[in-house]
Amino acid sequence: MEILLDFDGTVVTHDYPSIGKDIGAIPILKELVRNGHGLILFTMRSGKELDEAVEWFKNNDIPLYGIQTNPTQHKWTTSPKAYGQLIIDDIGLGCPTKIDLNLSNRKFVDWIKVEQLLRDLNFI
Repeated sequence: MEILLDFDGTVVTHDYPSIGKDIGAIPILKELVRNGHGLILFTMRSGKELDEAVEWFKNNDIPLYGIQTNPTQHKWTTSPKAYGQLIIDDIGLGCPTKIDLNLSNRKFVDWIKVEQLLRDLNFI
């Protein structure tokens, strides 16, 4: 399965243009990859800020299947919208979020709840 993954507020706290703080995504993202899922970074970041987000994944040993696009979709569509079967995004309807003022004054993805949802769906 290809999973579209936002960055700010989803993988790390909102600190754009800087890289945000760890919010617990790393072990779950690694487990998704170990289970054969492809992670596609799907973010509003561009230029230097996008490069820094990609570097965050490299530094945390989390391989990306794609960046801003699904690498296979050009074979069957010219649409600029990235294709995936699941999107994890802090602004997605129903995505569990939380606020921890010790980390950020903005909400971010609650990875403990996301992990349980992924387990319930047998993705991990």
